[in-house]
Amino acid sequence: MGKSKTTKFKRPQFNSVGLPAIAVKEADAEEEDLGDDSCPAAELLEKLQSPSADVREFACASISRVVQQSQTIPGFLQRDAVRRLGPMLLDSSVAVRETATGALRNLSACGGQEVCEDMVKHDVMTPLTALLRECCAGFESASVSMTEQKNAVEDVANEAVNLLWNLCESSSQALSVFNKVGLLDVVVQCLERHPQNVELAISAAHCLHTVTEDNPELLCSLNTAVLGVLENVLLSSQPAMAHTLLRTLAAGTLWNMKGSLPAARQAQTLNAVVANLSKCLDLDTGTLIPELRQAEEVRLRNAPAAPDAEEQAAGELPVDEMDHEEEEAPKHKRNGKSAKVDNDVSDLLPRGKEELREATALLTAQQTSLEIIVNMCCSDDPSDDEWEEESSSDESDMGPDGLCDGVSNLMSPLCLSAEVHGALISYSIPEKVLKKTEFPRKEAMDVCHQNPSWRSLIKKMQRVQSRALTCLHSILSTMDAESLGGAAALQGAAQHLSTLVFGAAEIPKDEEFLEAVISAMRSLLQMIASKNISQCMTPQQLMSLSEAATHCEVVSVRVNAVAILGITGSTLAKEKGTAETLQMIGNALLQVATRDADLVVNGEALDALFDVFADGDEAETAAKNIQLLPALKTLQPVFKAKIRKEGRGKYSPQQLCVLDNIKVNLRRFIGYLEKVVKK
Repeated sequence: MGKSKTTKFKRPQFNSVGLPAIAVKEADAEEEDLGDDSCPAAELLEKLQSPSADVREFACASISRVVQQSQTIPGFLQRDAVRRLGPMLLDSSVAVRETATGALRNLSACGGQEVCEDMVKHDVMTPLTALLRECCAGFESASVSMTEQKNAVEDVANEAVNLLWNLCESSSQALSVFNKVGLLDVVVQCLERHPQNVELAISAAHCLHTVTEDNPELLCSLNTAVLGVLENVLLSSQPAMAHTLLRTLAAGTLWNMKGSLPAARQAQTLNAVVANLSKCLDLDTGTLIPELRQAEEVRLRNAPAAPDAEEQAAGELPVDEMDHEEEEAPKHKRNGKSAKVDNDVSDLLPRGKEELREATALLTAQQTSLEIIVNMCCSDDPSDDEWEEESSSDESDMGPDGLCDGVSNLMSPLCLSAEVHGALISYSIPEKVLKKTEFPRKEAMDVCHQNPSWRSLIKKMQRVQSRALTCLHSILSTMDAESLGGAAALQGAAQHLSTLVFGAAEIPKDEEFLEAVISAMRSLLQMIASKNISQCMTPQQLMSLSEAATHCEVVSVRVNAVAILGITGSTLAKEKGTAETLQMIGNALLQVATRDADLVVNGEALDALFDVFADGDEAETAAKNIQLLPALKTLQPVFKAKIRKEGRGKYSPQQLCVLDNIKVNLRRFIGYLEKVVKK
C-alpha cells in the first residue's frame, strides 16, 4: 500500500496528568458541596494575603505540594488560584517568589494542557514576564554581591523558566505572548549561565528547544548573538551527564533553527550537531547507571542522613512518587492511534539526589538525541503518507516572510537531505541507533529494581529503546541499502529485530515497544524485498506476530503487522513450493480484512492480499485452496457499506481517498481472479 513514511517526531506535552480546566468548570454538584474542611484550597489561598512573608511562603509551598495530587486541582482553580498566586511572583520576598512560581509550575505540570491554557487566559504571562526580566537583571546586578543571594535569584529564575516552558509547550497563546514580548533574549540569558548554574541552563535549553520548533515568527528574532550562545554550549566539554543533556538540547534547538542559520555556518553547525548526537549515543547506560548507583551508595555511607523534611523540600516531587508518573498518564489520540503522553517530571527531583539526576539526564539526553535524528530524517510532505493525518508542523509553510536579513534557507530538509544523510553516515549514526534498540542491560535494570528511588529509570530506559526503534524506522525509510552496509548489514539488522520480537517465550505486549519495533521491521523488510535479499522470518513467526498484533489496540501496530504479511507473502509468491505458507498468510489477511473494527486496517489487509496473490503459480494454487474469490465477493458489499456508513465522520480525507482506491482495486482484483478461475 505504498511506502511507509517516516513522520516528524512532535515533542509531547509536558504533562497531562489530572483533570483539565473544562472538568473544573463542569464540576459535579457533589464536589461543589464540599466544605472548606475537605479541601485545603480555601485556607491556603487565604494565607497568601498574610502580612507575614513566612506565612505567604508556607502557603505557596503547601499549594505546590498539594497540587501534585491532581484531584485537588479543581478546588484551587474554582477559587481563582491563578489570579491570587500571580501577584506573588513579584512579592517583596525572594523566598515567596520562588515558592509561588513553584506552585504555578506544579499546577501547570500536573494540571495538563487545558489547565495551562486556562492559566494563560487568567494573564499569568504578565507577572511571569516581569519576574523573568527582574531575575535576569539580578544576575549581574551590582547590588547583588553575596553568593547566596545570587543563587536565590537563579533558583527563582529556574522555577520561572520551567513554568514558561510548560505553558509554551501546552498553549499556543503562551507561545504567541513569548514571541510578542521578546522573551527569547531572557531565556538565552538564562542559558548563558551554564558555567555557573547548569540546572538553570538546562531549564532554559528545554524551553528554547520547545519554542523554536515550528515557530517561524520567532525565527525573525534570531541574531548571531543567539546562535553564538547556542554554539558555545554545543562546543563546551564538561563530562557530566547534565552537560551532555544541555549540549543535546542546544543541538536540537540549532536544528529547529536551521532555516535561519547564515549560509556560511550551515555545514559547520550541522557537523557540530551530529557530532554531539553521536557522542551522546556512544554513552553506555548499561555501565554508567550501575556506576552512578554505586557512587550514590558510597556517598550516603560517608555522609549523615538528611532529615526527611529536608529531603522532600516544599514544592519538589518526592522521588517515591515518580514511579506513578507513567501509570497515571492518560492516552491521547495522535494520528489515529492512542499514544501515552511523556510525563517527565524528573527535574522536580529533590536536591541531594545528584547521581539519580545524572542518570536521568543521561537517559533524557539519549531519548532527545534519537528524537532529533528522527526529525532530521523525516519528510515534511504530508502527501507522502497515505494513512497519517496531515501534520500541523510543515516547515515548508514558512515562506519568505520567515527569513531574516542576512540568513539563508538553504538548510531546508529537502535541500539538505544529502548533506544530512552524509553527516549521519560519517558519524556511524545508523549503527549507533541499532545498538540502542537492544533491550536495557540486566545489570542496569537490576540496580533500578532494587531501589525505589531509581525505579522510574526503568521506564526511561525502555523509552530510549522504543525511540531508537522509531529512529531506525526513520533511517530505513530515508536511506538506501548501500549506505546502510548492503545485504549483509540488512540481514543482520533483520535478525536482530526478530530476536527482539521472538527471542522470549512470547511476544512482548508493551504497546509502545510493539508499535516501534513493528514499524522498524516493516521498513526493513520493505528494503530487503526491494533488493531481493532473502527473508529471515519463519512462517510460524509471521503468524505469531500477526496474532499478537490482532490483540493490540494501537491501529498502527495492526496496520504494520498486516503490511509485513503482505511484504513477505509477495516475496514468497515468486518462489517454488510456497503455496502452503501463502495459504496461511492469505487466511490471516482475510480474517483481518473481515473482522478488524478499523477500516484503515481492513484496507491495509485487502491491499496486502492484492500484492500476495497478484501473480504466480504458487499464488494461484493458494488462492483456490482458501477460496479467495468467493470470500472477497462476500466481503466486497460489506466493505463498501462500511466506508459509506463510518467513513465521513471517523477518518481523514486522505484516509478516505485511499479507502476509495482500495474499493476500486477490490473490484478489479475480483475480476482478475475470475479470469484466473476460467483458465
